[in-house]
Amino acid sequence: MSGRSPARLTVLAGPTAVGKGTVSAAIRAQHPEVWLSVSATTRAPRPGEVDGVHYRFLSEEQFDALEVSGDLLEWAVVHGRHRYGTPRSPVAERLAAGTPTLLEIDLQGARQVRRTMPDARFVFLAPPSWEELVHRLVGRGTEDAEERERRLATARVELAAEPEFDHVIVNDDVARAAEELAHLMTE
Repeated sequence: MSGRSPARLTVLAGPTAVGKGTVSAAIRAQHPEVWLSVSATTRAPRPGEVDGVHYRFLSEEQFDALEVSGDLLEWAVVHGRHRYGTPRSPVAERLAAGTPTLLEIDLQGARQVRRTMPDARFVFLAPPSWEELVHRLVGRGTEDAEERERRLATARVELAAEPEFDHVIVNDDVARAAEELAHLMTE
């Protein structure tokens, strides 16, 4: 290690379909100095998703092993169906090396991280409007009608959590939102 001071963890959360993944991808493309944690999940990959890049796609048994060993910084059952979590070791290593580190996680996970790492910076990614959020969810075409309704019900609850966060970024333009996030991370 080079004697750098530890970096501050930034946690990005917001409702389903708000564009967390899209903003994170823009950060990855424009700011290679920022390390984006890759979450583990028990859900199947969506078209175009790559294991180890978008998520670590794990079996229920593999996820159980991470949970039991204590190697998850946070984890949650999302939309009542699949588990998602953040492997602890890679995050700790990047922070100790002084690398700006970004977690893109759901609201439940953000609350767990706040309990264990209260000095982290918590950023809420908000949609420009409810109508736009619905449009984005329907437009991506990755969920059936039942799953869309489940996700929209979850989104209503998630939107109400905005006051719990240190900063709010409205995702009305991906490039602008990503730059605002990158600026916050380097303050």
